[in-house]
Amino acid sequence: MLRTLMLGRSYLKSSGFPAVVRQVWGTLQHPLRRPKRPCSQVSCAQKTRRDALHPLWKSAGSVPGGSRQSPINIRWRDSVYDPGLQPLRVSYDAAACLHIWNTGYLFQVEFDDATEGSGISGGPLENHYRLKQFHFHWGAANEWGSEHTVDDHVYPAELHLVHWNSVKYRNYKEAVMGENGLAVIGVFLKLGAHHEALQTLVEVLPEIKHKDTRAAVGPFEPSCLLPTCRDYWTYPGSLTTPPLTESVTWIILKKPIEVAVSQLAEFRTLLFSALGEEERVMVNNYRPLQPLMNRKVRSSFQATEERTRS
Repeated sequence: MLRTLMLGRSYLKSSGFPAVVRQVWGTLQHPLRRPKRPCSQVSCAQKTRRDALHPLWKSAGSVPGGSRQSPINIRWRDSVYDPGLQPLRVSYDAAACLHIWNTGYLFQVEFDDATEGSGISGGPLENHYRLKQFHFHWGAANEWGSEHTVDDHVYPAELHLVHWNSVKYRNYKEAVMGENGLAVIGVFLKLGAHHEALQTLVEVLPEIKHKDTRAAVGPFEPSCLLPTCRDYWTYPGSLTTPPLTESVTWIILKKPIEVAVSQLAEFRTLLFSALGEEERVMVNNYRPLQPLMNRKVRSSFQATEERTRS
């Protein structure tokens, strides 16, 4: 999971983040190791997914000492139904959509968060959280790409909508570093029907092929990227890119959305590299799974024998 303010060496230096964070982030400049031949079976896909890790996650500095790191593997049988969890209330303002840009690690859609116009409440949250941005993670092949997994099942991609606690903190930067500062909705993508709303973004991707390029997009209402079913799992976790702060309340929707093979293929036309640099294809931009440790994963729904991923 990535956030606007984390990207760029100048920000990391000026903000006083530990040297190890800047060192880890610097590994983005290293060439990407190509994954081995894909395999459709879960065990093989998981191994290939590990082998295909981005260089960002291949140094000792990428393993923090925290006990609430993300992403995790969610297990149905271990999640606890919590009848006290409220329905998630989502209200986004399409006019608040600012632009789409290539961060050098993924593509991200930014929103004006100066007012309460776009945000979420309810669910496991005590108050309103403002929408800051949303972005995707994906793999080099359709057998992997999501950050979270469910019963070891890996999805081809994962959408993150990032919100910050505007009641407790003055701005997004403060919220990133603070307790209960962020709330992130995670949505799995699976292959299937063409997704009309997503196509609006896909058509702009050629304009942001290279790192640090951006383009106008909008108005765009991101709730069109959410599944109709709003059942969810929730757990306390962290950002999934440096500085990996444990400030996130994760809300992982149970049902995935469908996207066409051709749409996901367009994600892979983007580059990690800037114009004039050696081209490096933007794939495998996910963090490896982290241990659950002593955390509890709660669900807003009661688990049944029908554990369908449709």
